Amino acid sequence: MQRDDRPRSLDRKSMETIFAPLDDNEPLPRELIQEARRYRGLGRRELAGALWLPAFALVLVLAGWMNVNGPIVLGALALLLAGFVLFAVSGGRKSPLK
Repeated sequence: MQRDDRPRSLDRKSMETIFAPLDDNEPLPRELIQEARRYRGLGRRELAGALWLPAFALVLVLAGWMNVNGPIVLGALALLLAGFVLFAVSGGRKSPLK
C-alpha cells in the first residue's frame, strides 16, 4: 500500500476552492512598487548631490591655479555648499510610495 504523506488540505482542488488562482498578467503590489522606484525621475536632491563633488573639485583647481588665499577658497566653498543645499531643499519632495 502506498501512503501519501501530504495532508489533504494541500490538494490542488481543495486549494483552488479556498484561494483563487493568481492571474499571470496581473502584477503583485510589491512588483508595482519596485517598478515605480526603478523609473523614478532624478530629483533636485539627487542632482545637487551629484553636482556637488565636481563643483568642489573645480573650485579647488581654479583656486590653486589662480593662487587664491585659503580663507577666500573656504568662503567660496561654503557659499557653493549653501547654494546646493538651498537648491535641493527648495524643490518639493513627492510623498514616498506606500
